[in-house]
Amino acid sequence: MVIGIVGLGYVGLPIAIEFGKKFECVGFDIDERRIEELKKGIDKTGEVNKELKHTSVIFSSNACLLKRCDVVVVAVPTPIDNHNIPNLEALKHASRIVGENIKKGAIVVYESTVYPGATNLVCKPIIEQASKGSNFKIAYSPERINPGDKEHRFSDIVKIVSAEDEETLDVVASLYKSVVKAGIHRTSSIEAAEAAKVIENTQRDLNIALVNELSVIFHRLGLDTKEVLEASATKWNFLKFSPGLVGGHCIGVDPYYLTYRAEEMGYHPEVILAGRRTNDSMPNFIASNIVRMLIKQNIPVNGTRLAILGLTFKENVPDLRNTKVYSLVEELSSYGIEVYLHDPLADEEDAYDIFHRHLCSFDDFSELDGFCICVKHRSYMDLDIRELRQYCRMDKPLFVDIKGIFNKRDVQRANFVYWRL
Repeated sequence: MVIGIVGLGYVGLPIAIEFGKKFECVGFDIDERRIEELKKGIDKTGEVNKELKHTSVIFSSNACLLKRCDVVVVAVPTPIDNHNIPNLEALKHASRIVGENIKKGAIVVYESTVYPGATNLVCKPIIEQASKGSNFKIAYSPERINPGDKEHRFSDIVKIVSAEDEETLDVVASLYKSVVKAGIHRTSSIEAAEAAKVIENTQRDLNIALVNELSVIFHRLGLDTKEVLEASATKWNFLKFSPGLVGGHCIGVDPYYLTYRAEEMGYHPEVILAGRRTNDSMPNFIASNIVRMLIKQNIPVNGTRLAILGLTFKENVPDLRNTKVYSLVEELSSYGIEVYLHDPLADEEDAYDIFHRHLCSFDDFSELDGFCICVKHRSYMDLDIRELRQYCRMDKPLFVDIKGIFNKRDVQRANFVYWRL
């Protein structure tokens, strides 16, 4: 059996590496630069650098190689547009490529996150048209990759599998079972598997929205949110979530796929969209509080120099897609605050291409009025608070610790004005 993987990002590459250990495997991507990097053993996502140097996967931007594949796995991005509407263009393009190069009798497995019904309503017709009616089967197995997580890898996460008929489901289940140690979970329909995926991240989004709203309330009450949450967590069934910026290509996106489909069916979801509004409002809330702190310190807001530490959408990954840190940067800049961006993992070229801003090093910092720690990168957790004072020009500069990484008293002893969500 020959396996083809379409899309070699955070999801597709680990899948290709695992299948490549047991099968002949073709890894296809339209990004020729990405293909050249992979051929040289370079994975800029940092997910599989070690395995990449020893893999037998054939990396190529030549779609004709897919004609040899018995199973094609599609793992391309499914973002939202500026109006929070699902953007399926990459998925549609991938489906056309697969259809134009599909082997007779092949199985196409979609892993990309979609709304319930999209695989059959959107993807399958495109393959049918592009392949001119070739005999093929459709399956769906939602990705569960967690970027930066070294404990929960592709083979260690239970795999949901579904297909258009039982015979195809048996083949797909057997295929994934050969590389996924954690086991397989079958669903009765493709739509059920699609729905299971979107609610995984919708649930997380709503829980984070709750603690974000609690943070806003506790701030007005003069209470320390972290202290309150730690006290509540002493009860055995309390769910542990912390406030923060919710970005990335999963938690901040997937709920909109579900709400889009719900509204198509005539139902307007209230709770899910309320959670999205709460989480999307946090950059404004943080920026407003930074401005208030500056005013209380009698510091002119316009011209304040602030270092932002961490730009990626989550800790210990270089991924900048849909990062809400930049929303905070834009809010601060709108007040006339001079923002200096630092991130030890983000690619400087990517950062400039996306945000048109250069990343700074610590050597670039001087005469600062404060720091804002936005991402819990490992390297930041080892920072010496007292050494950060050398970059500041004020007697009591600001120290905004969004994720509550540092000990409040230690920061205050270093003569910073401390604030956290």
